[in-house]
Amino acid sequence: MVHDGFETWRPPQPRVFDLVFAATAWHWIDPAVGYQRAFELLRPGGHLAIWDQWHVFPPGGDPFFREIQPVYDEIGQGLPAGARYPAPGESPERRPEIVASGLFDDVVVRRFDWETGYDAEGYLRLLDTFSGHIAMAEWQRERLYGEIRRRLARRPDGRLRRHWESVLHVARRRDDAGQG
Repeated sequence: MVHDGFETWRPPQPRVFDLVFAATAWHWIDPAVGYQRAFELLRPGGHLAIWDQWHVFPPGGDPFFREIQPVYDEIGQGLPAGARYPAPGESPERRPEIVASGLFDDVVVRRFDWETGYDAEGYLRLLDTFSGHIAMAEWQRERLYGEIRRRLARRPDGRLRRHWESVLHVARRRDDAGQG
């Protein structure tokens, strides 16, 4: 296992790869650096795959997330003004920035939608993996998590339904990129 930054890591010996894959992590990398670095690590014709994941709100989806927003507002972690609840198919995609890099072509984008049910403790374990929730002050988490537990305990099945959309981008390294 390698513990190093993608932008600065160098293979122990010169080598190239067939695939560079990032799962829910590409957003941490500066696109100007990341696409160039992926290009350098890939063999000609190799592929870059980026998997992003979003919370989406289909018609008929669970109202829990809109109902809990006043608690987020109360603890100073509410949605920004004008924020919207994206429906499936409205999640952002990276095709324009991949193409704009000039390093990749044949960009294919696929969307995968699904629903997962959570009980209170399962959902709180999920929230504990989100950077915004990790960064909350203890009092904020206690207030929010207490309210989530209380509201879900009032539901007959004690569960919520969260809808997900994953957006997979696969692009081929251009053989002629960087050639003049």
